[in-house]
Amino acid sequence: MLQVGDKIGIVGGGQLGRMLAIAAGRLGFKTVILDPQPNAPAFEFSDQHIIAAYDDAKALAKLASLTKVITYEFENVPVEAFGSLTNGIEVHPNTKALATSQDRVAEKTFFNELGIKTAPWFDINSPQALDEALEQTNGKGILKTRRFGYDGKGQCRVDTSKPETVQEAKKLSQETPCILEGFIDFTREVSIIAARSSQGAIETFDIAENVHRDGILHTSTVPANINQKTQEQAISIAHKTLNELNYVGVMGIEFFVNPEGDLLVNEFAPRVHNSGHWTEAACIVSQFEQHIRAVTGSPLANTVRHSDCIMENLIGDDMDKVPEILSFSHTMLHLYGKAETRQGRKMGHFTKITPKTS
Repeated sequence: MLQVGDKIGIVGGGQLGRMLAIAAGRLGFKTVILDPQPNAPAFEFSDQHIIAAYDDAKALAKLASLTKVITYEFENVPVEAFGSLTNGIEVHPNTKALATSQDRVAEKTFFNELGIKTAPWFDINSPQALDEALEQTNGKGILKTRRFGYDGKGQCRVDTSKPETVQEAKKLSQETPCILEGFIDFTREVSIIAARSSQGAIETFDIAENVHRDGILHTSTVPANINQKTQEQAISIAHKTLNELNYVGVMGIEFFVNPEGDLLVNEFAPRVHNSGHWTEAACIVSQFEQHIRAVTGSPLANTVRHSDCIMENLIGDDMDKVPEILSFSHTMLHLYGKAETRQGRKMGHFTKITPKTS
């Protein structure tokens, strides 16, 4: 267990790294953040920072020499880079979880082998494989790159009745290995934020109902409009996933809810998650503090929710709404300190709380 004043290494200096650094500071820990951008938002709240590429062996060795444990803010960190660390420093979450999340085929296979349902999927490594898969999905689906896609990037909708979409998909399948996911009938999208300690204790936050726009999370509403059976299923899947990976830290798992109330896993993220940002306003302990607790060997906190809430992302020009948001009552605003506003870029979020109803 780390002691007050010990240093935590964080790979990634974006908004998630920033919020982790803030949470660590509140608990008395210091942070050292590695990021290639000289103006990374998290640097403002870190005790030290290292400007270097995520796979820079010397920079990672320096990070390891300065800290007691290393964690990361996003899943596209090269697994091999962590494997090069030689001083025995722990990396949480572990590289098994990281590698599984980085490859959509590996991820779907992982869940299916655990008996957890997903949408139908097909490994696509050529335009011919795409044609064959589309024959089994009634000519429709979503083609995604196997690696490195996020917030709607690296994917396209395919419909054989629209030749231009097939042409776009075939081009993508020629450029990089892909996965085709068949469409499913679902009523809503939900997610669960769960944490597991190094001692194997697990805590889950309440389930959020999510709405996406252009592949980017728009709102998360808590409580989600789901029944008790669906809630229990989400919690069970979270426990099974965390234990199978021998996971330490916070994880976000996204689901589709079918008309019968059963869940199909969309994907998981081995880190704090956008759909858990509401926890900083509606819980005593946020997902960020919970993650810091887990990776430092501290006890996990109770995840009780004291309020209902709606969290909304501020994307690009949504920053123009900030003066209005500041006039809202019972609303927490969190801006990420990014120097440049760009279309599709997450600039901040706000969470409006109301009295708890359930």
